[in-house]
Amino acid sequence: MLKVPDHQVAGHEGHDGMLGPLIDDSGHFYKPLQDDDRGSNEVAFYKSFSSNTQIPDHVRRFFPIFYGTRLIEASDGSGLHPHLVLQDTVSSHLNPSIMDIKIGSRTWYPQASEDYIQKCLKKDRDSTSIALGFRISGLQVHGSQESETWKPDKKLVKKFTAKDVRLVLRKFVSSNTSVDTGMDPDCSFASTVYGGSAGILAQLLELKKWFEDQTIYHFYSCSVLMVYDKESVVKERNSGAEVKLVDFAHVLEGKGVIDHNFLGGLCSLIKFITDILSCSDEYEEAKASLQDPDKNCNCTD
Repeated sequence: MLKVPDHQVAGHEGHDGMLGPLIDDSGHFYKPLQDDDRGSNEVAFYKSFSSNTQIPDHVRRFFPIFYGTRLIEASDGSGLHPHLVLQDTVSSHLNPSIMDIKIGSRTWYPQASEDYIQKCLKKDRDSTSIALGFRISGLQVHGSQESETWKPDKKLVKKFTAKDVRLVLRKFVSSNTSVDTGMDPDCSFASTVYGGSAGILAQLLELKKWFEDQTIYHFYSCSVLMVYDKESVVKERNSGAEVKLVDFAHVLEGKGVIDHNFLGGLCSLIKFITDILSCSDEYEEAKASLQDPDKNCNCTD
């Protein structure tokens, strides 16, 4: 039984007669192939990546498993449509908090048409892509109540400034996340979700190490997906945090050149998360030792 995923935070959603992805109960994600070159390009990338013996196994885990393509009934009711069949990277999480982050200060690729380049340039300039090397494309964060989810409207997300990005990255790992609250995020889950040997920061650093050397591919307009379970953090102190790369319609051959555009954006994201972790650790140390509150790290800077 195919259904529209309720965990999608960016891209085209298959609601209200729109063409979008579908999922099943077996952990598969069905992404409709776009009719232009983007669809065939993404299939070509997955086939190339899946068969490339130069990709280390510890890097492969950051990419969805590719199961091929399949003709299935489209979500918009238009009939049979070809879909990528991929691993549903979120299916193992009960109530996932998710953030989709588009990496790179430049989301257009060199061979693109002038119209496409101008369209991407406008988005890059109007968002934080050029300034920070990445932008948040969408997110959802589960609150303290089971029924509470913070999922800002896409129009709001597009207007995020650098200050907003820092705040949202903190809110993503806070216990007091709420739609209506004006409280400063407490970052109480930062050490569990972002930190640790299996946390998001460690995974991003592992990716960075590969991107510092790999010259096989250049990833334009690709996203980092960060996922964790808030309920697991609260009950088990284990977030099950995962990092995945998604969206490969604009991947080009690297031709022996390092992908500085993606690497630069990844380094910038790592710096933001490192700063949040450092701030959180200093705050916890100060609180534990009952030091003067004025000496606590000011996370809003």
